[in-house]
Amino acid sequence: MKGRGALPLLALLLVAAFLASLAFGELRLSPMQVLDALFGRGDELTRTVIWDFRLPRTLVGLAAGAALAASGTVMQAFFRNPLADPGLLGVSSGGALGAVAVLALGPSLGLAAASLWTLPVASTVGAFGATGAVMMLAERGASTERLLLSGVALNALLGAGTSFLLTITAGHFEVNAQILFWLMGGLENRSWEHVWMGVPVIALGCALLLPLGRGLNLLSLGEQSAQSLGVDVHRLRRKLIVLATVLTALATATGGIIGFVGLVVPHVLRLVWGPDHRRLLPAAMLGGGTFLLACDLVTRLFPIGLRLGVVTAVVGGPFFLWLLRRPR
Repeated sequence: MKGRGALPLLALLLVAAFLASLAFGELRLSPMQVLDALFGRGDELTRTVIWDFRLPRTLVGLAAGAALAASGTVMQAFFRNPLADPGLLGVSSGGALGAVAVLALGPSLGLAAASLWTLPVASTVGAFGATGAVMMLAERGASTERLLLSGVALNALLGAGTSFLLTITAGHFEVNAQILFWLMGGLENRSWEHVWMGVPVIALGCALLLPLGRGLNLLSLGEQSAQSLGVDVHRLRRKLIVLATVLTALATATGGIIGFVGLVVPHVLRLVWGPDHRRLLPAAMLGGGTFLLACDLVTRLFPIGLRLGVVTAVVGGPFFLWLLRRPR
């Protein structure tokens, strides 16, 4: 897995997960039917299922998985801690509060049905608002420890706000159900609007992260060591925080709260690949997309009310506990 064939292997796994995501569902399709539909051939029903329903869902899942895994890789290197994840600085909690506020208060303000973009935009604004204080600290040269403590405090505060909104909507069962479904993550009913609002920017953010692999390698040695080797540490940290925030915010805005992807995927790949971020970053993007598509496939193959966030937690929770038990 540490050889040159690892990236092509991950790419093949991603292609397999991509095709499986298009083939399985209430209407099961053969690989040839999927390929025919993608190239505009086949019957009209198959083309409609692929192009109007499954392809947008698959593209959003692929992009969200790649974004969360890339962001998790950055956070683990940034804090030099394998237990760091994309939500550490309050991005996911801020996105959750923004979305829940629209779902809870939107009907009374006439916002909920105003546009398909309302919920993702509110989630994105909440995510960036939550990390605004952290960014201010970063611009002033705050230490990594202070950034981490600020993120912990923000997560607690924003979580309390989300809980309060859930409390005041307790009597509105339909609204409460929408909030709970969103908080558990999912790719149902994804459309091309969701693709255009998230996938291009996520692709750009991932592309901008790739050249920073060498800087991440040096930063993981410690700030003083990196600076002595010619790295502009403050500038690099700002770039990393901005890109990680953008990726996590858009993944949360388009797919809801999906945990453990940014924790599990980078750490597994680091164990089998090594700590070189020049290779680890692209591997995490491929692995994150594959992992999320596979988890989403589970929710469709076993239609018993499973949510995507539940499946990723079932996989990630035991892995997290195993990490805690391992010697450093």
